[in-house]
Amino acid sequence: MGWFIGFVVYSLIWWTLLFCILPIGVNPEEGSLEEGGWRGAPAAPQLGRKIIWTTILSAVIWLAIYTLIESDLISFRRGWLAIPD
Repeated sequence: MGWFIGFVVYSLIWWTLLFCILPIGVNPEEGSLEEGGWRGAPAAPQLGRKIIWTTILSAVIWLAIYTLIESDLISFRRGWLAIPD
């Protein structure tokens, strides 16, 4: 896997995980609409912590995918997944 493909795969994993992690632990603001604000807005979104967790988990998943691709465990060149000539 080249550096560009590796970066693209990591970016796809990162964004997918971010959208999976964002709703975790989110509680809506207390209060009414008259006080201002949107009723579905989170009281404490903790975005920094979620971005850090997303980055760590993405790196672990990317490393597993990289290892799987580079190990020839799944190969389209030989074995039962081989593409016919």
